[in-house]
Amino acid sequence: MSAGAPGPLLTLAAHEALARALRHGLPTVECSLDLGRSSETVEVNREAWIYRGRAFPHLTKAKERTIYYWSGRGFEPIARFTESLIKLVPTEWGAPTFEIDGIKMLPTAKVSPYEDARRKVALVEPRGKVVLDTCGGLGYFAAWCLASDVLRVDSFEKNPDVLWLRSLNPWSPANAWATESSDSLRLTCGDVTVHIAAIASQSVDAILHDPPRFGIAGELYSQAFYDELSRVLRRRGRLFHYTGTPNRLTSGRDVPQEVATRLRRAGFRTEFDGDGVLAIKDR
Repeated sequence: MSAGAPGPLLTLAAHEALARALRHGLPTVECSLDLGRSSETVEVNREAWIYRGRAFPHLTKAKERTIYYWSGRGFEPIARFTESLIKLVPTEWGAPTFEIDGIKMLPTAKVSPYEDARRKVALVEPRGKVVLDTCGGLGYFAAWCLASDVLRVDSFEKNPDVLWLRSLNPWSPANAWATESSDSLRLTCGDVTVHIAAIASQSVDAILHDPPRFGIAGELYSQAFYDELSRVLRRRGRLFHYTGTPNRLTSGRDVPQEVATRLRRAGFRTEFDGDGVLAIKDR
């Protein structure tokens, strides 16, 4: 279910474990080099450390909120700046989150973003269903759909830089790139608000909608888009819409309530669930 990074991934914790071993003259150290998915014994000497038969140079310094990958030339941050700064960020839970211009895209304060995705996926009861994953991100929704024996996940992610993060993240499902597809996971690099027009009416059993915040992607909260979600979803189909919990006093608006109102106009019955809205298509 994981993509598997092309080489070891370094965090501050892994860097410090390797540095301690070097300082104390220890020949080996036990640490994780895949963001907590596993732990293994690494050989350490003054020139390098050995990971799965390959020698890698010691990193001089590591930053706390950065993950480093082996580029073939050296260890570099998993971050890109095209139109925005997009960065994979470590968490205390192992599974990373990501940020766009410093804005965290997944909840991490009280739960692992991976476990948070598991709970939300369970709300749409994906087993044996065709699921539309509107904003694929790091693929955690898709990963849990696959683990739940989904029939198929159709996933869209418009930002190629996010897909690049995903290709290096060992917690993401295997098909990180739009050119890859399988019977169970079809990943498209594209804007779901455009591609949804080509999806047949009532051809989807469940929908997972995890858009960026309203101020970044207002089109993903529009009545027109919700009408399209209703069109492609079969009757009695389930939809989970992540809204977050914005502070009404500071934002001046009640986004979850606005979302629920528009979904009801589109033919859904709604209820608030945690940091989102669970909706069932009634017509």
